[in-house]
Amino acid sequence: MTTVPIPEGWPTTEERARAVQDELRARLVLDEPGPPPGTGQVTGVDVAYDDARDVVAAAAVVLDAASLAVVAEATAVGRISFPYVPGLLAFRELPTVLAALAALPVPPGLVVCDGYGLAHPRRFGLAAHLGVLTGLPVFGVAKNPFAFTHEEPAAPRGSAAPLLADGEEVGRALRTRDGVKPVYVSVGHRVSLDNACAHTLALTPAYRLPETTRRADALCRAALREATRAV
Repeated sequence: MTTVPIPEGWPTTEERARAVQDELRARLVLDEPGPPPGTGQVTGVDVAYDDARDVVAAAAVVLDAASLAVVAEATAVGRISFPYVPGLLAFRELPTVLAALAALPVPPGLVVCDGYGLAHPRRFGLAAHLGVLTGLPVFGVAKNPFAFTHEEPAAPRGSAAPLLADGEEVGRALRTRDGVKPVYVSVGHRVSLDNACAHTLALTPAYRLPETTRRADALCRAALREATRAV
């Protein structure tokens, strides 16, 4: 497990964080398809917090995209690096997520976040922010709706409906299990929305949430329990 300091110069105010979002948004790459589903490696990242103890833990879990077998994993813990502000959650998570990715012994390949990319009030959620900082192809799969509207997708697995913000499609509500609540897919960087949805279906052979998210969630929670045991 890697211990992470808050980076020097990390934003401490809402005004500065929004300025950073504005600066980095111009570097988004939205015209690349990304790797085909079932090829190479795909990495899930997730975080868990203990606000009372000022601790955040991040996990990165690399899966073989074809078999979904675990190839490698890494964790990082640190202090919470930004207060809770809706729309700026990436600033709470990124230092530890970046450290967990850096600690992996293999290249992460495609990265899947538990969160949003373009489907964000400022069109720059965690998946977009992480993609720009790392240069990796990244997209987000969120559990709950956020700043958009959508029609209900049809009941069968694979059905989708556009997520709309001011009339713009910023992602899709995607049904990964027949008749089960959809997940919410949005691109971050260097992946098309069609491809992100195809990857999401490939990563959900048995459950609503992608295997990347399920495994990273379990690992970051375990890392948080270990980190706070002595706090």
